[in-house]
Amino acid sequence: MARLRRTLRFWARTGALAASLLLCLIPHLLWRAAGGRSPWPRLFLAMAARSVGARIRIEGHVFHGDSFIIANHVSWVDILALGGATGAAFVAHDGIAGWPVIGWLAAQNNTLFVARNRRGALSSQLDALRAALAGHQPVALFPEGTTSDGNELLPFKPSLLAVLLPPPRSVRIQPVHIDYGAACAEISWHSNEPAAENVRRLMERNGRLEVILRFLEPFDPAICPDRKALAATTQERIAASIATFRSGSTACIAGPHES
Repeated sequence: MARLRRTLRFWARTGALAASLLLCLIPHLLWRAAGGRSPWPRLFLAMAARSVGARIRIEGHVFHGDSFIIANHVSWVDILALGGATGAAFVAHDGIAGWPVIGWLAAQNNTLFVARNRRGALSSQLDALRAALAGHQPVALFPEGTTSDGNELLPFKPSLLAVLLPPPRSVRIQPVHIDYGAACAEISWHSNEPAAENVRRLMERNGRLEVILRFLEPFDPAICPDRKALAATTQERIAASIATFRSGSTACIAGPHES
């Protein structure tokens, strides 16, 4: 019976996810054909988060000007939750571009695909980031850049933060602490776990998945002398939030495969 219930939850959530996509896809394509900036990717991400059982609570205030969002990374649900809350375009490794369906969907939200391990690629990647920031859509980055078991905040990689010194326009950095509370160990994506297994485990999970997005105080990147200081400042602010809310609950800090 337990296995049957897990199977039913999996297919119910998969069906809700597919229905969310179908509901948003046609109006999105029509919107894009008309030449406008489509609101439907953001709506889809919010609906998709709810479809897979996530319930999002926002703490703090989302900055509504031009922003560069930097967050800790816990699960692939981060993208659904944060994208649905902010409408941000994400920086992702270029391998995702080739994933069936997922790569195409990511491109619809103006995802910036970067080759993190390709030598000599940084200059063109920074140019692409500057162009993205000039489009007034928030840009979100998970600077840990790799996976962890969820017990520590990994060092933030500063390379792509060079785009903010100086920024192409007046931009504020907004750190975000993504908190799954006691559910972290259950849902985090460990580096040696196949993606399909992690998806199935989360989709079969009993009950809601409570996700708190803590939007910390935005700041001007100009207060930092270089990209390393910028990465360290942002990491310190997210780490301080994690430490503040860790007492009384099981914290989860780091996250899954590169995004």
